[in-house]
Amino acid sequence: MKHISEISIDEACGLRALLFDLDDTLLDHGKLTEAAYSALFRLKESGLVLVAVTGRPSGWAEILVRQWPIDGAVSENGAVLCSLVDGRLDIVADGADAARRSALLEVVATIRARHPELVPSDDVEARRTDFTFDVGEHDHVGATVVARVCATARALGARTTVSSVHLHVTLDGSDKASGALRFLSRCFGWDPTEAVNRAAFIGDSDNDEACFNAFRTTIAVANFRGRPTLAPRFSTSEAMGAGFAEAARAIVSRRNQGRNPSVANGQ
Repeated sequence: MKHISEISIDEACGLRALLFDLDDTLLDHGKLTEAAYSALFRLKESGLVLVAVTGRPSGWAEILVRQWPIDGAVSENGAVLCSLVDGRLDIVADGADAARRSALLEVVATIRARHPELVPSDDVEARRTDFTFDVGEHDHVGATVVARVCATARALGARTTVSSVHLHVTLDGSDKASGALRFLSRCFGWDPTEAVNRAAFIGDSDNDEACFNAFRTTIAVANFRGRPTLAPRFSTSEAMGAGFAEAARAIVSRRNQGRNPSVANGQ
């Protein structure tokens, strides 16, 4: 991976959007620092569309799009899209019907019976399309147990996604990349080719794999813990929110240089 300071003026100026993970990317163990939050404003001022792309619940997304300087949020690992249209919430959650929820809860009941050591996440009640277990936020579950739970879920016909804090179980077929592409198409009319080439993504873990593979400009914060095969193109020196702010400074600086060539030439 190249350091984010090596991003070119042309690449930074060619971006139209920055998509970003929340936990351990923008947030430090669930906390939003002043530096990370300020970075969102600087990125927005530079002309970028900002979209949170997270495994966190749609209930969080509804609040974030109302309060943060962002254009929308893709939550529950791509399943639920949330934005403001004329000041009103626009929520798309095609897989959130009662029958599918009931089927999911049957799967979850079986998983919990076979793995009684699991504890549901404390945000599970704010979810529409998945069920999550806490494997790293407040409770810490070993990788061997997580792998066994994932195998159990798959045998029951469900999909799993593992982040730095949660194990997600769902019957929805979305991932972060497909959700982000649907969002950019629905809200801005971008076709997939335009989106993957002109939207950057920054993240830290395995559930970011789809976005690391889909988008051209990809950034990992220093605490990146995904598999080596993910290979984001850029990385930061700092971890979590400090790394997000570091990446923001580099992108904004290059975009400013592109608008003012005399600065780039040291004049």
